[in-house]
Amino acid sequence: MPRFSFLEWPVVRQLRDGDILGRGTAVTSQHTRDKKPRTVEADHVAHSVCPYCAVGCGQLVYSKDGKVTQIEGDPDSPISRGRLCPKGAASEQLVNSPRRVTTVRYRRPHGTEWEDLDLETALDMIADRFLEARRRHWEETDEKGRTLRRTMGIASLGGATIDNEENYLAKKLFTAAGAVQMENQARI
Repeated sequence: MPRFSFLEWPVVRQLRDGDILGRGTAVTSQHTRDKKPRTVEADHVAHSVCPYCAVGCGQLVYSKDGKVTQIEGDPDSPISRGRLCPKGAASEQLVNSPRRVTTVRYRRPHGTEWEDLDLETALDMIADRFLEARRRHWEETDEKGRTLRRTMGIASLGGATIDNEENYLAKKLFTAAGAVQMENQARI
């Protein structure tokens, strides 16, 4: 560690360098001057949208060697104009967290432990349960003989992180399946 020099004391640097108000380089340490933004070393920048709410703030996702290194607001976004809320600004942690679950987790009925399932098995289980609930709770007509063609055994609670196109497709899917209970977290 280099020996401290009185000439490098910030007040002396202010007077020596003419930075009397202490708003320039005189008040920054060498350690601070040596720092570089994480975005400088990125080898790729992708335009994205924040995954947390329905606002749709634009993000610039910086990566190096295939790993996300920084996420910042996109100044070209007409929605957020380069700004992100605290959650959006911290979304890099969503990608790089060592606690991030990257497998399908399943806990059997009355089970106490979680187990990993492959995606194909999980999707088959969801489809089977969806179709069984639809079949079991199908209502063709009401008590007066009026046509219903609906099921009360399926409901949809959408998240605010999907965009209009995905919401449109989800609405079409559940309507085609006969579901009448469709809601979104933004309304609740």
